[in-house]
Amino acid sequence: MSAAYTIGIDIGGTKVAGGVVDVDGVILAKARADTPHRSTSPEVVESTIVGVVEDLIAQVGPGQVSAVGIGAAGFVGADRATVVFAPHLSWRQEPLRDALFDRIGLPITVDNDANASSWAEWRFGAGRGESHLVMVNLGTGIGGGIVLGGRVERGRFGIAGEFGHMQVVPDGLRCECGNRGCWEQYSSGNALVREARTLLLANSPVADDLRARVGGDPALLTGPLVTEAAQAGDRTAIELLADVGRWLGVGIANLAAAFDPGVFVIGGGVSAAGELLLGPARETYRRQLTGRGYRPEAKIVAAQLGNDAGVIGAADLARAEAQPEVLAEASAPSADGGTREVVTSAESAEATSHPGARRVKWWRRRHTD
Repeated sequence: MSAAYTIGIDIGGTKVAGGVVDVDGVILAKARADTPHRSTSPEVVESTIVGVVEDLIAQVGPGQVSAVGIGAAGFVGADRATVVFAPHLSWRQEPLRDALFDRIGLPITVDNDANASSWAEWRFGAGRGESHLVMVNLGTGIGGGIVLGGRVERGRFGIAGEFGHMQVVPDGLRCECGNRGCWEQYSSGNALVREARTLLLANSPVADDLRARVGGDPALLTGPLVTEAAQAGDRTAIELLADVGRWLGVGIANLAAAFDPGVFVIGGGVSAAGELLLGPARETYRRQLTGRGYRPEAKIVAAQLGNDAGVIGAADLARAEAQPEVLAEASAPSADGGTREVVTSAESAEATSHPGARRVKWWRRRHTD
């Protein structure tokens, strides 16, 4: 039987999540493990990944998987083989692709996790049908990805999409990166919690509901708790989310000036606030947009694939690399100026007709010659 599936691995700060994914972006099997501490050796992290992959292969049976895609939180080199720097792991110039290929024996692709999520949303989620997409992930910080003309834009050195470190306030708040005024200091989960805790520590009466939710202990306050309070109607929590949303709109307007996409897809944990976040973001975006009133406005929409986006995107990017006949990255103009996929059943059949060993040999020649 031909190998019809690919595996996607999403490596975060706390977990290594994996899934077996079919050509339609459907996850057929899942597995996960805890992410090793950053002090552990690269070999320990690799063993964790290999364990998840082996678990997944066991679930679907041997010969069913054609390639493995890795989405890593960190800087991935333009060669899509080397993790230049990963803040939550011990990877520094780590040749991850080759190390995993030697142990797994399947074609391996490595990419930034936000690139993988962006690709998934473009292929199967909120950005489907658009030729130009920018994704903004609001978690503890801000990450992002760019899909232009149906291809992931990684930049000359592979590190495009680090939107969270654009400066939006000169001499503003100090960021972990060492600079001041970075976007993620004003529009992120960390920013939301910081502002809420400031009110609690000041014993502000407007934060009584939030204080009650954490039993008076500001250290217990989290982003999801603030969102929960806002959704329940707490005015202060609504204002805090609106502040984050307005800063989100400022940054999106800057990105629109640079990339002119058709859609901004907003993902990450903070996006669970929905319109409490996106409404203020759209309002500010329209007010800040260069050429407003004389140019088309990109849509601002919530991501659709949730926590599965990284797994789905990594798997599909691996398919596009190891099975180019599937034309996973191919697109053609649609009537509305967006894109439509041009994968045909004949092309899919041809792509999955090659024996696994032949595919591995092709991949090894491509990446080692």
